[in-house]
Amino acid sequence: MPISDYLASLRTRVGHDLLMMPCAAAIVRDDEGRVLLQRRSDTGTWGVPGGALDPGEHPAQACVREVYEETGLIVRPVSLVAVETHPVTTYPNGDIVQPIVTLFACQVEGGELGSLDGESLELRFFSMAELPAVDLVERFQAEGFEPERREAAFIWDPAWLDRSAG
Repeated sequence: MPISDYLASLRTRVGHDLLMMPCAAAIVRDDEGRVLLQRRSDTGTWGVPGGALDPGEHPAQACVREVYEETGLIVRPVSLVAVETHPVTTYPNGDIVQPIVTLFACQVEGGELGSLDGESLELRFFSMAELPAVDLVERFQAEGFEPERREAAFIWDPAWLDRSAG
C-alpha cells in the first residue's frame, strides 16, 4: 500500500507540507552475501526495502511488514545497523517528507521474492562492488553494509559540538 490510512489522514490536514516520518528499513542478504535493493515505483531510485511505521508499531515489526509487502520475503531483524535521517524528499505527488529511519540487518526466514504491493519496479541482489551510487549506500557503505558489522552506524559531524554552529 503506497500510503497508510494514518498518513493519508495527516495529509488531509497538512497538505503537501513537510512531515517528519518514522520509518524502518532492512538490509537483506542472499546466501552469497549480496544485498537486496528495490527500485522504487514512486521515484525510480534504488534503495533498501522499508517504509513508514503505522501507529503503535515497533520499528522491527514495521521492518518485517514492509519487507514482506515490498519483496515477498519474510525476514527476521537480527541487528540494528543504523538510525538516521534521510534528506528532505519531495515525492512526485508533491508530498514532502523527511524520513527518520531505523535500519536493521535481516535474515530471510521464508517467502518468495516478488513485489506484493506495487512499490517495487525491480528487486535485485547486488554484490558490495556492484551497489549503485545512491545516497543511503554512499553514506553507510563502509559501516552499515559490511556483513561483519556488530555496532550501529550513524552520521557524525564534529561541528555539532560547536554550540555557536546552531
